[in-house]
Amino acid sequence: MSGYLFVLLVGLAAGVISGIVGTGSSIMLLPVLVYTFGPIEAVPIMAIAAVLANLSRVIAWWSMIDWRAVAAYSVTGMPAAALGARTLLSLPDGIINLCLGVFFIAMVPVRHWLKAHAFRLRLWQLSLAGLVVGYLTGLVLSTGPLSVPAFSAYGLVKGAFLSTEAASSFMLYLSKLFVFGEFGALPLDIIIKGLVVGSSIMAGTFIGKIVMLKMSEQAFQYLLDALLFCSGLSLLWAAIKSSQ
Repeated sequence: MSGYLFVLLVGLAAGVISGIVGTGSSIMLLPVLVYTFGPIEAVPIMAIAAVLANLSRVIAWWSMIDWRAVAAYSVTGMPAAALGARTLLSLPDGIINLCLGVFFIAMVPVRHWLKAHAFRLRLWQLSLAGLVVGYLTGLVLSTGPLSVPAFSAYGLVKGAFLSTEAASSFMLYLSKLFVFGEFGALPLDIIIKGLVVGSSIMAGTFIGKIVMLKMSEQAFQYLLDALLFCSGLSLLWAAIKSSQ
């Protein structure tokens, strides 16, 4: 019971952070879910929770969604996410943890490299980004550190950025859940756990909206880097322990 309570508290905090910076819920929660439920259950639980997390941001910023960007990103991202999810289901536990940990840590320098080069994306280029990020979303679950610079480079800011990125991610996670369901990775207990965890993230998201505009750009960068690095280390540690 204490494990569930801890997961819910982290989910609430993760929702607040994702409501502020546009990402972070999966980065924070996944290591906790892996520790509590194991990697096989943690991934589909987090996928369900991510659908609810993105839905809450869509609701909070509905009027500012750029639907052309959502369509361009999702038309390639959804089938790519399905392919990535199918790849993920064929991997053993230790490989899942290793891939997730390496990916999170690698995103710290990659994210800063993208920002330093000040990329600007057109609509068709956003569609190509959806293809790449979609596959990675299916494979490693959390790609907010990549989708954030992609939508920022398209020119979206603040509420328009948060809502459009959330709507696009919502579509990708739906595709991933469909694959999980088709291959029997969504039994009833997993669905219930995902809904409970997702509800805590949703509550935190609406709290995060209140303080989003007060956070500086520098604070955002530090917060996201810390989340990526700490979560990556925890997942690598879990991979090492599972191999012993």
